[in-house]
Amino acid sequence: MSRSLRRGALAATAIVISIASLSACGAGNDAQTLGVRPDNAAVTVEDVKIQNALVITQPTTGAPGPAVVSATVFNNGSAPQTLDSITLGGSPAPVVLKAATGSGPITIPAGGSVVIGGKGNASATIENGHEAVKDGNGQELVFKLSRTGDVSLAAFVVPATGYFAAYGPTEIPQPPAAKPTATASPTGDAGHGGEATPTGTATPTGTATPTGTATPTGGASSSTGH
Repeated sequence: MSRSLRRGALAATAIVISIASLSACGAGNDAQTLGVRPDNAAVTVEDVKIQNALVITQPTTGAPGPAVVSATVFNNGSAPQTLDSITLGGSPAPVVLKAATGSGPITIPAGGSVVIGGKGNASATIENGHEAVKDGNGQELVFKLSRTGDVSLAAFVVPATGYFAAYGPTEIPQPPAAKPTATASPTGDAGHGGEATPTGTATPTGTATPTGTATPTGGASSSTGH
């Protein structure tokens, strides 16, 4: 075996070992890596390097809503490449790609890079992310590029909290607002703990009219003769 072939074989073996270790260390909902910033996945194939790859879910574990893929894709070649798709190993859940500006594909310029995830950057959204991935696991991601082809690696699945909040899903479903309940009106008098509500206004049916002039029956009478 030539020296160059041996170097290639050793590099490929190192990549396989690092991916296997990542999957094993990240397994389980209670993985310790959820509490710290993990050593994010990275891989290089030909002119393409992908680093800081993560799957970021909703802030609350198991909450409905989309998840996202976050990564930086480098193109060290002399020609631009487009990112045609990202797929999840073992899951049919689609990943919707969107460029940072416009409606075209995500293009990685020659000698440049593209950040996926975060405000103002390209995005890769996994619909129904809570069903497709689980926090604490290592998730296989396959990036398909126009010239290099498939580039795969295993990435940690983490919730959008702490450091990862800025790169997580922009769509955070809000819990439904509580419906207001009717307020009971008191039907009795104030003596039962509430203020009595009058049910009507008394209306007088007539005005009393005097029928005569009262005449005093005793006492001094005035005299006109003095």
